[in-house]
Amino acid sequence: MAAPTQPNPAPLYRKTDHWFQRATAALLGEVPCRLGCTSCCIGSFPITLLDIHTLQQGLTGLPLDHRHRIEQRAIEQTTAMETAFPQLTQTNLLDNWSDQDIDRLVTEFHHLPCPALEADGRCSVYQHRPLACRSMGIPTENLGLAQGACEVQTFIPILRLPSTFREEEDRLAQEEAAFLDALRRATGSTGEEVFLPYGFLPRET
Repeated sequence: MAAPTQPNPAPLYRKTDHWFQRATAALLGEVPCRLGCTSCCIGSFPITLLDIHTLQQGLTGLPLDHRHRIEQRAIEQTTAMETAFPQLTQTNLLDNWSDQDIDRLVTEFHHLPCPALEADGRCSVYQHRPLACRSMGIPTENLGLAQGACEVQTFIPILRLPSTFREEEDRLAQEEAAFLDALRRATGSTGEEVFLPYGFLPRET
């Protein structure tokens, strides 16, 4: 029996971009995301193995010295994380972490810029950024109340996103879960999430 082939998540990333663009238009320009606004580019957060695959594609397309600078930033950040949370030295997969422990690390390293963030506010791997980065900026909802997606957004009026967009967002999440399941079957991985800086580290081939 042939081994399962790794899924190609590129269509999911394109769909997420399209959803964000249409959701932004539906919110009548109240999403403040612009080039140079880097509020959501500061701080670590979990990304998936699909995101790692995509980030590594983006790194491969960069000049070697540029790629090494990003990887060095990631090494410095993960070294600091492993000092504070030694369990990361055993495995960087987060599937056995509690929400409380993840929140503790996110809080402790909330000041770290993404390794791919450049001094001018640009993302070095913008076309290959994680799914969370592609949808960040759309207001969240809790118990029917709209809330700003970042501290910048809390200072502007917040409109509720039409329910059709929330339903599409749920479908995209289901599609992501299916891709992750297929990736686990193809690679034999036992987990699916790591903290952002680990996505930039050189991978074993």
